Amino acid sequence: MSESKERRFQEVLDYVKYLEQRIQEMEAEISLLRREIKYYKQEIDKLLAPPLIEGILLEVLDDDRAVVKSTTGPNLIVGISGNIDRSKLLPGTYVVLNQRGSAIVDILPKREDPVVRAMEVIERPNTRYSDIGGLNEQIRELREVIELPLKYPHLFRELGVEPPKGVLLYGPPGCGKTLLAKAVAGESEATFIRLVASELAQKFVGEGARMVRELFALARRKAPSIVLIDEIDAIAAKRLDIGTSGEREIHRTLTQLLAELDGFDPLDNVKVIAATNRIDVLDPAILRPGRFDRIIKISLPDAGGRFEIFKIHTRKMKLSEDVDLKFLAMMTEGASGADIKAICTEAGFSAIRSNRTYVTQEDFIKAINKVLKSRVKQHPNTSNTYDYTVGLKDDEHKYLVI
Repeated sequence: MSESKERRFQEVLDYVKYLEQRIQEMEAEISLLRREIKYYKQEIDKLLAPPLIEGILLEVLDDDRAVVKSTTGPNLIVGISGNIDRSKLLPGTYVVLNQRGSAIVDILPKREDPVVRAMEVIERPNTRYSDIGGLNEQIRELREVIELPLKYPHLFRELGVEPPKGVLLYGPPGCGKTLLAKAVAGESEATFIRLVASELAQKFVGEGARMVRELFALARRKAPSIVLIDEIDAIAAKRLDIGTSGEREIHRTLTQLLAELDGFDPLDNVKVIAATNRIDVLDPAILRPGRFDRIIKISLPDAGGRFEIFKIHTRKMKLSEDVDLKFLAMMTEGASGADIKAICTEAGFSAIRSNRTYVTQEDFIKAINKVLKSRVKQHPNTSNTYDYTVGLKDDEHKYLVI
């Protein structure tokens, strides 16, 4: 009898323990469900809450109010929420405005414009002067203006000479203006920041000028740095008294660019290079001494330059013994560096079509006629001993580029 009671008592204890364990499991499940309910309530509140407005703080007033430039309209005088740290409210700070009362309810962290972040930033370009052919004089001038002040600023201080703040490269397209800027950045071990000037042309008033300020702030943070503004004629064309609102906004952007060029030390770690194909349309204000006061012309390469460019673009190619680069350079008069690169690429395709692993002179001649077909002329008599028409069809050897 006593044994049955003990067994019954033990069963009751086991059942009680089981119930306690189930209670703990259910409490944990209830806690999890409450957290999920809280999360979904917060998500619903976010969906139902009115959107907030971004603004830029202009000035803090004495009576817990501030002047804010709203991104949706004019300047506003708004209140400041009590949970805002006043020491962080500095002019130019991005703030969050309540849509109903436009009060400042939060402070946004410092950030860059998405277009500025998307700009091509190369910490240390791999391009070197050896990758450029036919521009020895231009390389010398760029080294004097950009590389030497970045690497040896004490020389200029000892001499009491201020180098130019910026350099303007102009010339036909495809002649190596961007390549020159990358090479000088690589040789100077500087950060290379490249943008096209049309990216600075914005729709809203003041946006382009703000992007220019953020661009130079980015360049200073990444210093030593070189900023390349390509196709600068998009924002630096001659200003007219009469124009549309869009043109006036571009003029404001140009004014901000001029102010930035005037505002930094020529011996600091930021240098500006601009490139254009249309120097004739640029505003005189950007060409005056103190801004882009060294102007370098990048011309089409001569025969020696074309030979150097051919050597650069063919140094990794497998060439047959009959390839004469000097003769190819003579044939491509008027071609730019980009044209020569396209010729080398097209010659490679010709070899692939012929199921060969090497490139012949015939491939190059076909490529020249294809790439420079707009400039072909009837080939005159030549004293060159190389018979470059061998293997060509009758209708192909009649027209060769000179």
